[in-house]
Amino acid sequence: AVTIWLTSDNAGPAAPEVMAAVAAANEGYAGSYGADPWSERATALVREQFEAPEAVVHLAATGTAANSLALACLAQPWQAIFCHAHAHVEEDEQGGPTFYSGAKLALVEGAHAKIDPEALAPAMATAAGASVHNVQVGPLSITQATELGAVYSPQDVAALAGIAKKHGVGVHMDGTRFANAVARLGCSPAELSWKAGVDVLCLGATKNGAMAAEAVIFFDGDKARAWEFELRRKRGGHLFSKMRYVAAQMAGWLEDGLWLRLAAQANAQADRLAEGLRASGVAELPHPVDANMVFPSMTRATHRTLTEAGVKHYPSPPGPWTEGPDDEVLPSRMVCNWATRDEEVDAVLAALPG
Repeated sequence: AVTIWLTSDNAGPAAPEVMAAVAAANEGYAGSYGADPWSERATALVREQFEAPEAVVHLAATGTAANSLALACLAQPWQAIFCHAHAHVEEDEQGGPTFYSGAKLALVEGAHAKIDPEALAPAMATAAGASVHNVQVGPLSITQATELGAVYSPQDVAALAGIAKKHGVGVHMDGTRFANAVARLGCSPAELSWKAGVDVLCLGATKNGAMAAEAVIFFDGDKARAWEFELRRKRGGHLFSKMRYVAAQMAGWLEDGLWLRLAAQANAQADRLAEGLRASGVAELPHPVDANMVFPSMTRATHRTLTEAGVKHYPSPPGPWTEGPDDEVLPSRMVCNWATRDEEVDAVLAALPG
């Protein structure tokens, strides 16, 4: 059977335009550690796309490095970083934010992995009133889109950021799928970031057409904080000497709005997949399909049928999910990427039983 990859958008290829940008950057010599024309171009494009001429832009190759180093610039070791219990920084970064910052993560609840303002407000208030024996109130981290496929609107972000600003702490956004959220909402990148109160955005290109490229954007123009990021990045082993290859990816990705077109393609395939799953009658979708991820709950027998048909996806829980009653319903994750094709989605739907 033909293998259809729906495990992660990380499994998808890099976009041809991004690869062409890297190939072009490979001609001749250039300055190292970011002193090159591609880094200048990437910075200029970020500022242009986000309507933020004073933004300071630094690059990293992984989302974990970007998030962890950015949060370390916002949090003191005696503070708590507030995030959702299912945030990527909590579940999938091996304690990276705590490793780099020394701060603990304070977990907040909310439906579909979106932080509930009514849960965040009292949690931050309690930390703000804590004694010397307890961790103090620290920055907020928002995952956009969430790990369960939901997106925060500009109004959602502003409501949460307002709570953080009340306590004088910063707002970080893990934007590994920020492009998918912008493409879905139809708002501007600025409206979904700094205009809504975000201080630092980690803009992810890797999952959406790049090979390994993330931009850490300091919107407040705080030069001291941005310099701290540079120092932490170097000390942490994440400053690339041949930065032009990371920068060329970011520049090629942002050029002419490619990043939003790629995200829209991935979202559209997720919509197509979700519609077919709903119509099939063999799957329930407990979470919204706001970005490029679909979370169908299906019987073990259905998961097995799809797997045997070559559909790679993630049933839960991890481990030997194949063992157990056929009629037991298991949640799963299916992720489309910019390169997912109509015929692949059609093949998944055709493989469903019934």
